[in-house]
Amino acid sequence: MNEASYIEIIKDQTKRALWSLSNVIECVPIEYWNENYCEMPLWKHIYHTLHSLDMWYINPRKYSHPLFHIENLNNLDVKTDKILSKEELKHYYLIIEEKINKYNNSLTNDIILAKPENSEWTRFTLILAQHRHLHSHMGMIMGFIIAETGLWPKVVGLEDDIPTGDYSLYFNNNGRE
Repeated sequence: MNEASYIEIIKDQTKRALWSLSNVIECVPIEYWNENYCEMPLWKHIYHTLHSLDMWYINPRKYSHPLFHIENLNNLDVKTDKILSKEELKHYYLIIEEKINKYNNSLTNDIILAKPENSEWTRFTLILAQHRHLHSHMGMIMGFIIAETGLWPKVVGLEDDIPTGDYSLYFNNNGRE
């Protein structure tokens, strides 16, 4: 990674964050998918996280909800009748990952501090805010998984290679490999 380029740092850290999120979603045991945590089902915490990433990472003022979205489906303060499956959310994750990677590949150092169309925030602010939001919610979801299973989902740190092929979904009991 070229640390003299803000864009290369953003791409690298986003790739690591997205891989970690995908792994955390994979680690959710299906028997806990619909269990309530903080008064909402675990799947809804995941959808809230994905929806925010999808809406806010690029430009919240030029955003279209996914076709399956209904009002308040992403709102952790409102119960809804609709339930999303793990497969649906894994598919939604892949759409978001592709969209973000395409967007990141279009970024240049001279536009990163400019505001996208109709936005009151710069591209850099939106990206950094979503990294903060993503990791806050991912930590909560990891906490739910750890509390139920005793297993710590693997995430990718700054020095770690991103796993490919077969790998363990989890760290050992103390959070280390």
